[in-house]
Amino acid sequence: MQTQILPRSPSQGFLEWPIVTRPEAWDTDVAVLGIQHSEPYAGDPRPNDQAKAPDAIRKHSDRISYTPDRWDFDFDGSFRDTVSVRCTDCGNMAWNEGSYDDYTASITAHARRLFRQGAQLIVLGGDHGVTIPIIDALDALRTPVHIVHIDAHLDWREEVGGVRRGYSSPLRRASESAHVSGMTQLGMRTTGSAARAEVEAARAYGSHVYPARDIIRDGWSAALATIPRDAALYITIDADGMDPTEMPAVMAPSPGGFLYREVAPILQQLAEAHEVVGMDVVEIAPSYDSPNGITCIMAGRLVVNTLAGSWGPRGALRRRRRGKP
Repeated sequence: MQTQILPRSPSQGFLEWPIVTRPEAWDTDVAVLGIQHSEPYAGDPRPNDQAKAPDAIRKHSDRISYTPDRWDFDFDGSFRDTVSVRCTDCGNMAWNEGSYDDYTASITAHARRLFRQGAQLIVLGGDHGVTIPIIDALDALRTPVHIVHIDAHLDWREEVGGVRRGYSSPLRRASESAHVSGMTQLGMRTTGSAARAEVEAARAYGSHVYPARDIIRDGWSAALATIPRDAALYITIDADGMDPTEMPAVMAPSPGGFLYREVAPILQQLAEAHEVVGMDVVEIAPSYDSPNGITCIMAGRLVVNTLAGSWGPRGALRRRRRGKP
């Protein structure tokens, strides 16, 4: 019999939001959920360093958004006025009991509950394998979802040592989901786990792959044009997709990544034009962060800018709430 695994309370809420870990009590417009584990590879530590990231990000809430009433120059207003909806921290999904199948099934069930309620789901990872059970839960929306992926790596491995739900495979698993209509992958550079077979598989699927050098050279317009105008979006951001000079606490740093000043306005733009049903920020290794926690602060700022785009005056989710196209 499947063991249901419930969220556990963190020591503080993201941006000091109220913490509600009982799924039956969730009644919110924006939900944050920490997911600490993916399916482990043989020989990898369990838990890995990335499992600490959800709480490390929360710890820096006062630097992510000092208070909700202070003016935020990224979107020209206070967070409280711009994101004037119900926001809840739903706690952390920790894998300390039951099988991995039970764990990932519980994550998907909890995420489905939130999606069916109409909540926008923000996931704090964990390594990139945590995206997989959330992708599975997108079927609750009953509408196709386009994936926007920012990462240094392609993440299209079929399996690694027999493991199919690890951090090298989230986009491969997304490509197998009937409710995923397509994907735009941004920022690939240097080398990772992808070989020719993975690149060919992504291209055969029809993924729009844009290496970082192409976007830095040509701009963002061509890449963003691959996103269907009426598509709902799920955004998944691997911290190593950003430049390590700004987001250093990652296990596989690669030079030549995106900068905050590029990505933050792009996230706002996407959230104004499309219903961003969810997003995640993954692959932060807090033990490698600088003393001031800049990587965790950056992660939170990417979330805040997406929320401001979604719920601000031109936000797609705000328009949906008001019944406007």
